Amino acid sequence: MPLPVRPGLDAVPAYRQGRPAPDGASKLSSNESPHPPLPSVIAAVQDRLAHINRYPDMSAEAVRSRIAERHGVAAEQVTVGAGSVELAAQLIHATAGAGDEVMFAWRSFEAYPSLVRIAGATPVAVPLDADHQHDLDAMLAAITSRTRLIFVCNPNNPTGTVVGADELERFVAAVPRDILVVIDEAYVHFDRSAYFDASGGQGAGVQLFRRHPHVAVLHTFSKAYGLAGLRIGYAIAPTVIAENQRKTAIPFGVTDLAQTAAIASLDAAHELAARIDDVVVQRARLSALLEAAGWSPSPSQANFVWVPSGPRTAHLEELLRAGGVITRAFAGEGVRISSGTAEDIDRVEAALAAGIRISPAQNQHDQHVNEEVHA
Repeated sequence: MPLPVRPGLDAVPAYRQGRPAPDGASKLSSNESPHPPLPSVIAAVQDRLAHINRYPDMSAEAVRSRIAERHGVAAEQVTVGAGSVELAAQLIHATAGAGDEVMFAWRSFEAYPSLVRIAGATPVAVPLDADHQHDLDAMLAAITSRTRLIFVCNPNNPTGTVVGADELERFVAAVPRDILVVIDEAYVHFDRSAYFDASGGQGAGVQLFRRHPHVAVLHTFSKAYGLAGLRIGYAIAPTVIAENQRKTAIPFGVTDLAQTAAIASLDAAHELAARIDDVVVQRARLSALLEAAGWSPSPSQANFVWVPSGPRTAHLEELLRAGGVITRAFAGEGVRISSGTAEDIDRVEAALAAGIRISPAQNQHDQHVNEEVHA
């Protein structure tokens, strides 16, 4: 007799982590912070090591209280999870089940369709527009009586594009109140558009949460705060949604060390801001290098740059890999390149220059093919 296997899981691809980099190469495939943890964060974690024989506070009360104070919301509206991806799963399980629909733009965060299928719901992927941005009109048109949740990844992963605050306000106002709109702001700290208030340290999502009863917001400590290896993020959601999230959360899923590091990171916000600014500077440099080399990257407000390279995707990925730069390629669509250190971007520059020197004819041919495809 065969072992029992849940029907439908064959349609769920395993999440694909960014490719690791060999020694001496630049790993720009996972949107991690290129900077090591702050000394104050390391010290706080080291002080807690003697207590790892005890379970963490499952309610994460100290972290939730600090986050609630920071954003001016009630603590009971804040939930934590092992990164924003677990929080996305909590929100899906809290709102949708068999026969229900969960909508998102595509291409967007790779985990969305898998998380929806794992919950037994139906994913509804609405294509991005020609500028690699959310097509909000098409998303509104795709709403049905079965729609329960809509994700808006802002800035979007992997394209780095942003839905403006006013445009997003109009969208949220048009969505029926019995559908939860989840604004996934995992990359918002790198945004230098009007969507992000650098002085207040938050995007427009929290403001929308305050004005609309059917909005939730996702944030993570993995990107700007550099805690990707400890796995902690948080959601701000209507109280009834947050209560159901906690019912779906894995018990003790956020470790004591992660909670400690999160609080220490909030205490070091000014130091981290300087590091975020450096990532933004290198992102601009990366975009300029790609543009100069003829690759036409999309404007990005995240900690990465998207190159919609289409049929030239494998060529660009190999060109960079040969130069010691590991990226995230989406076959036939494009290449996402994380913003690394100055040394990492130096390596990108050298790889692009080497490609131009070694095979200009191939580059010209690829450009001609790309122009025909997009004509």
